[in-house]
Amino acid sequence: MTQNHERFMRMALEEAEKAGSEGNIAVGSVITLGDTLVARGRNLVSSTLDVTAHCETDALRNGGKALGHVDFSGHALYTTAEPCPMCCGALMASGIHTIVMGARPEPSQRRYGDYTIEKLIQLAGFEEKLQVVTGILPQECADVRRKWEEQNENNC
Repeated sequence: MTQNHERFMRMALEEAEKAGSEGNIAVGSVITLGDTLVARGRNLVSSTLDVTAHCETDALRNGGKALGHVDFSGHALYTTAEPCPMCCGALMASGIHTIVMGARPEPSQRRYGDYTIEKLIQLAGFEEKLQVVTGILPQECADVRRKWEEQNENNC
């Protein structure tokens, strides 16, 4: 299973690279069903001027179009960074079964205080409905975002 996790996380990393090259925060996601890629998503907030266009919501939108429905029961979402509270809520509503994460923010860089995806899932009573897998290519996932941040810091 780890081999599949790494394969799909590398696809999410490709989406993160695309997002960064388009002027958006460099994060990416993919949705799978078993060994099949269903949809890709990347952060599009800056290029679309849509604050809800995070990589996870983009993947859900693309997945809904590809599948012709919005029930993602049994599906997995791979994401290069910990989903924010908005995205976590969307993932719970979608029926996604597994979230596979790459990097987490350092405690000093967290935007939402003491938030973690696991805490929100527990608060919502979704522990039995939603599995979280962490630590898949965390350094590569952190590096793609860090590289993007450094490039954008130098352009200001």
